[in-house]
Amino acid sequence: MGKISLHGLDASPPTRACLLTLKALDLPFEYMFVNLFEKENYGEDYSKKNPQHTVPLLEDDDACIWDSHAIMAYLVEKYASNDDLYPKDLLQRAKVDQLMHFESGVVFEAALRRLTRPVLFNGESTLPRDQVNHINQIYDFVESFLEHDYLAGDHLTIADFSIVSTITSIGVFLELDSAKYPKIAAWLERLKELPYYEEANGSGASQYVELMRSKNFTIVP
Repeated sequence: MGKISLHGLDASPPTRACLLTLKALDLPFEYMFVNLFEKENYGEDYSKKNPQHTVPLLEDDDACIWDSHAIMAYLVEKYASNDDLYPKDLLQRAKVDQLMHFESGVVFEAALRRLTRPVLFNGESTLPRDQVNHINQIYDFVESFLEHDYLAGDHLTIADFSIVSTITSIGVFLELDSAKYPKIAAWLERLKELPYYEEANGSGASQYVELMRSKNFTIVP
């Protein structure tokens, strides 16, 4: 096995999704903190490895991969002893893939990033209510997806890691109503029972929430 390094920061949901995968696979790796506020992701060395300047970035010997979804799939394909986390069956894999595309486009890009960037990087202090209300639709979707214990079926997959990393972050803008979304609440409790959950996601999610709250943003009509 090559030397694995993950570049990221705990507050980043995509970084946490990869941490969950690495921990689930019990892989040894070096974790390298990237300070986005100091623009370390635009440094010469980092830019050569990841010209998109995003986190996380995975190094596996000389190979460099960015985008959390690609990283998770790669890790399971290369290092897992079975295909539970990312099934080889075409239909089951398609279910996992569609959930990860949902996370990427609907949850992360259309909600989390759209709400985070103005406050965290542009210094804005208000967020429009209609953008925040988009989170209700996300909760509706995820609740409907949970026909089984996990999002893609009756066992854990990388789709769960991807979506839990963002679901546990967007609550800072619109808190999850456990009574309205009991399946999501039960799913979250199920994931929290994983022995590596708190280290890989819980702690970082709390850091993200605390960071956003420290900006004292308000939601306006």
